[in-house]
Amino acid sequence: MNTADESISDWVTDSGLDFSAPLPLVALCFILAMLFIAWVWKRAGRRIAVPYDHSSQAAGRGWWVLLTSAETVLPVLVGIVLLILCNPLTSGTPVEQRSVSNIQFCVDSSGSMTAQFGEGNRYDASMAAINDFLNYRKGDAFGLTFFASAVVHWCPLTTDSSAFQCAIPFMKPDQQRAIGGGTRIGMGLLSCRDVLNARDDGDKMIILVSDGQSADLMGDRAEQIAKQLRESNITVYGIHIGGGEVPQEILTITSITDGEAFLPGDINAFEGVFRRIDSMRPAKIEIVESEKIDHFRPWCISGLGMLGVWSLSLLGLRYTPW
Repeated sequence: MNTADESISDWVTDSGLDFSAPLPLVALCFILAMLFIAWVWKRAGRRIAVPYDHSSQAAGRGWWVLLTSAETVLPVLVGIVLLILCNPLTSGTPVEQRSVSNIQFCVDSSGSMTAQFGEGNRYDASMAAINDFLNYRKGDAFGLTFFASAVVHWCPLTTDSSAFQCAIPFMKPDQQRAIGGGTRIGMGLLSCRDVLNARDDGDKMIILVSDGQSADLMGDRAEQIAKQLRESNITVYGIHIGGGEVPQEILTITSITDGEAFLPGDINAFEGVFRRIDSMRPAKIEIVESEKIDHFRPWCISGLGMLGVWSLSLLGLRYTPW
């Protein structure tokens, strides 16, 4: 970039303006306008010899400055038009953007989820609480995975939560046979990990809803799975909807991944669990770079003003050689 381009860049930066046109083109427009103005003031083409040139009459310097200034209006107007064609921009108001959290629900669909819970069964209560959770986490990306003896990823990560409502009647434990009737929590968690690892941006969270223990978490397997989840920056929240205490394996996984395990005793407590999870992992708000918007108004006003002055100058402020 040459010196002229650098001076234009400094002017643009200091003025807080920008142009959608490339900077060299803006610099060229500026340079052309300045050269035009310099030519108006330096040219000698108006000199015409008349009989009284050698008299003692004053040179009329004041009139020369006034007339030359009037002629300068035209190159200034041309420069403004060229800059308008370069599309002047200005910074708009900074925009707040919600940072998306990727939340994968890992829901037990084994036969024991048909046990009584509130007015329905454990499965119905789980899906109802999940749907309520979606309403106050709008803007996040949600995925839905069902597991039993096998795993099915019913809904991919999406900000459109309507798919969850459609899933409720199809994956009822007493109606589906595709994924069996066992409880393999470890397999379900690792499968959800694979889904979340495909997302590059945003927080990653698994909300596990189950009512039993899992053979594939016995021994040190729970700790191994938890370390894999932590390496992927995934936080696990466990909701044990069955009777008795939360299984130690679930406590181990949630503790290592900086999550927490919950034991809702009734339907109201179940809904409270999701609200507590929401308060523990609130949505993040990011300030993104403000957008550039058109900034024609001052340039157009200036151009119209210059056009008016130039039009008025044509009524009398011009050289006449006689």
